[in-house]
This record gives sequence, C-alpha cells and structure tokens, in this order.
Amino acid sequence: MDKEKAGVRRDLLHEAENRDKIIVKTSVIGIVTNIFLATFKAIIGFLSNSIAVILDAVNNLSDVLSSVITIVGTKLANKMPDKKHPLGHGRIEYMSALLVSAIVLYAGITAAVESIKRIIHPEPSDYSVISLIIIAVAVVVKIVLGRYVKANGEKIKSGALIASGADAMFDAILSASVLASAIIYFTTEISLEAYVGVIISIVIIKAGIEMMTDTLSDILGRRADSETTKKIKQLLVEEPEVRGAYDLIIHNYGPNKNLASVHLELPDTMTVEQVDTLTRKLETKVYHETGVIIAGIGVYSFNTKDDEVAKIRNTIQETVMAHNWVLQMHGFYADMAAKLIRFDIVMSFEIEAKEGLEIVMKEITELYPDYNITIAPDVDISD
Repeated sequence: MDKEKAGVRRDLLHEAENRDKIIVKTSVIGIVTNIFLATFKAIIGFLSNSIAVILDAVNNLSDVLSSVITIVGTKLANKMPDKKHPLGHGRIEYMSALLVSAIVLYAGITAAVESIKRIIHPEPSDYSVISLIIIAVAVVVKIVLGRYVKANGEKIKSGALIASGADAMFDAILSASVLASAIIYFTTEISLEAYVGVIISIVIIKAGIEMMTDTLSDILGRRADSETTKKIKQLLVEEPEVRGAYDLIIHNYGPNKNLASVHLELPDTMTVEQVDTLTRKLETKVYHETGVIIAGIGVYSFNTKDDEVAKIRNTIQETVMAHNWVLQMHGFYADMAAKLIRFDIVMSFEIEAKEGLEIVMKEITELYPDYNITIAPDVDISD
C-alpha cells in the first residue's frame, strides 16, 4: 500500500508538470501573437485616426498582460508545499484568473468611455484597403488563437486560460465589428465605429463580470461536480462490505487538486484490521479512477445483530423521509440495551437546519420517548 501511495504522489507531480508546460506554452503563443497584432493595429489606428482600431490595439496589449499574469500565477501555484502551506499553492491560479477577468472588465469600461467620447466629439477616419485587409487578418488570427487557448484551458481545467481564450474570442468580435464599420465608412462615409464600440464594450463588460463571478465561486468554494461525486460513491459501494457512502465532501486546493472525505456504512462485525485494509484499497481505487485523493474516511456502524433494530430503523426512516425537505437519512444505529438511537439527516436549503432538526427530533422523541436520541444534521453538499 505504501508503494501505491508513493505512486499516487508521483502521478500527481507528473500531471502538475505537464499541466504547467501546457499553460506556459499556450500563454507564450498568446503573448507573441498579441504583440504583433497590437503593433499593426496601433500603426493603422494612428494613420487612419480610428479610435476603434486604437482601442483594439490597446485591448491586445491587455491580453499580453493577461498571459503574463497566467504564466506567473501558474508558476506560483505549482510551488512545492511548505510548512505554511502544506497542501500547496494551487489556489493562486484562481487569483490569476481573477486578475485576468479584472483586466477584461477594465478594457470593456475603457472602450465604453472612449467610444462615448467619440460620439460626443466625432472625428473623421481615413481607412485604406491595406488597413482593412490587416484588420480582417487580425480577426481570423484572434479566432484561431481564442479557440486554441480556450480548448487547452478546458482540457487542463485552467480558469486563467479559459478566461484568456474567451477574451480572445470577444476581441475577434470587436475586431470584426471595427472592420464592418470601417467598410461601411469606406464605401458610404457614414461613421458608425463609435456606436459599434459602445455595443462591443457592453459585451466585454458583461463577459468580464461573468468571468469574475465564476472565479469568485471557485475561491469561495462551489458545489462539487455531480458526475464526480456520483462516480466516487459508485466506486465505494461496489465493495460488498460497504452498505452506503455518505457525507462526501470534496476540498479543492486548485485546479485538479482535490482532496475528499467520506463516511462509509460498514457492518458492525468488521474488525479494525478489516476496515483498515478496505479503506486503503478504496483510497487507491478512487484516485486512479477519478484523480480525487480520499484524505479521510469515517465509519458508520450498520447494526446486523438485532431484527428489532431493523424495525425501528424502518419506522424512523419512513417518518423522517415524509418531509420533502429531508433528502436522506443515514448512519443509523440503535442500542436496545442502552436505549440509544442515533442517525444523520441531510436537509435541503429550503429549510433552516435548526428548524428542521427540531421538527424531526420532536417526532422521533414522541415515537420512542424512552430512548436517548441523537440526530446530526448534514448539509446538502453533494449529489
């Protein structure tokens, strides 16, 4: 088992190194591409006196800054654990994604301000055929870059890369709008670029807010992925000794860095040695199948020695589950001699935990007034 755990650690390091290389490579490609685009657009913008093209160039420079932040954030996030941060520095990557979304938001606000200024104080533009061709090429390049960066971000679950890729796609839309307004002006001398700039800036601001909100959810701690929790529980209950898997909590310490704890319902006839063997087996099994490290396993004892206990359990379960805000009952155990009953209930967010607990406690106490009853309320944290 120790060799298997060592293998798990090696796998984690290998995955982290590969992920690091992909993020850096993708970001460097983004930096080089955006520097070239910004240079050409800035030249065209100043020569043609186009505020839209100049803002588009500035937006490309902001993308360069985003890529630099992504690289720095990745390097810091992959620092080895230390005494102050024993579980690593993976959450730094969320901070870098937050900075990228802030840059997107700032770029959108700046574009809106400058576009409104140009509406109030219009100035004529002077486009050439060559400038239009360069802007068209920039649109194609940005679309390809955006899809490439976002695809890599989704592949390795990098919030910063996904945000950068989405930003690049919005830049392509911005450039396409600038191109369309330039063509209209070139052919009709009707200037729409400032109005187009306002519309696009609103779209960029909306995207920045959505990116920021999504990243903040990661920082605050979002609900575990439904498919992952179901897969883990399925793997656990496949073992014949496991009567049920409950209270699964996945603790996230950065992209692809998930530690979990869970309670297993096991027969009261199992020895400590048997439980130890089983839990070690399950830890390895879950990691190899899902990449999630089971850091802690608690145990609920399933009573197998008394038929009367089974009757009590069925009665209590029927009573408790009659409430639509009770999602699950588990961890039931009763000691007839000691007059003791204990179990856990999972309640939805439709009712306050204290209120729900008081209702259930009153009902069960009325059914079994001679028993010492302990009910533990659980939060609906996983499917």
